[in-house]
Amino acid sequence: MPPQSPATRQTGLPFALGAHLIWGLLPLYLRLVHAVPAVEFVGWRVLFTLPLCALFIAARGQKNELIAALTNWKVLRMLVLSALLIGTNWLVYVMAIQSSHVFAASFGYYLTPLLQVLAGTVFLHERLSALQWAAVLLAGLGVVLLGWGELDMLGVSLAMALSWLCYGFVRKVTPVGSVPGLTIETLVLAPLAVLIVSWFAATPQGSSFGHAAGQSLLIACAGLVTAVPLLFFAIAARRMDFTVLGMLQFVSPTIVFGLGVTVFGKPLDPLQLGSFAIIWTAIALFVWDLLVRRGKAGT
Repeated sequence: MPPQSPATRQTGLPFALGAHLIWGLLPLYLRLVHAVPAVEFVGWRVLFTLPLCALFIAARGQKNELIAALTNWKVLRMLVLSALLIGTNWLVYVMAIQSSHVFAASFGYYLTPLLQVLAGTVFLHERLSALQWAAVLLAGLGVVLLGWGELDMLGVSLAMALSWLCYGFVRKVTPVGSVPGLTIETLVLAPLAVLIVSWFAATPQGSSFGHAAGQSLLIACAGLVTAVPLLFFAIAARRMDFTVLGMLQFVSPTIVFGLGVTVFGKPLDPLQLGSFAIIWTAIALFVWDLLVRRGKAGT
């Protein structure tokens, strides 16, 4: 990947923050559809995302770009992989939230930034300053302390972290626009989604969609809450350094963790509180160093 200019990286920042704000608040939405089985919900999530992607493609006049990506085997192969990764991530996350393992879901996304910084430096040859490395190590300490109380759900957290890390890396190195890329990913998952919702419709309980108007409307909103943040993230991933994008990912799990305490009624112990203090000190150091270096580059 060619190096990103400071101006390009800055244009990606609002999209990254917007994506993580939506993802951080996502458990509130999932709480409203908790009666829908996780596997069925992911199926509907795919199917309601597809028409939105089609609308975006039409509105932005990206039909030719979509066709070009579909006919490029190298690009298509990468997007099939990213589709499987994001589908896995969705399923594990929804299952974790619906089973009240909010902290495990949060911890999974706390692991991701550290893995992402490591991947950016090793595979993309992105460089960190000494202060940034110190911030990463400090954040690592906070994450280890935070995960101490979630060891029983470590498998769930690792599945979420690794699937999201690999998804972000694949989208970073795949030469395709955000909207065409998400459209193809959704197309890849659509046949499986049709099978899933059809199977649930054939069960004695029937489909969760189409009975109660309120619940059906909430399920239909899955397309919106899926497509918008993923598009934001894909734009940011193409414009920002992978390491910087990784450190910003502490935003959404912190919101999720806060919701776990305030909305889902999970107790917050002193160790977890101390872990947050360490992690956010690390983020402050990392961001401060970025601002200082950017200011020097501009003078």
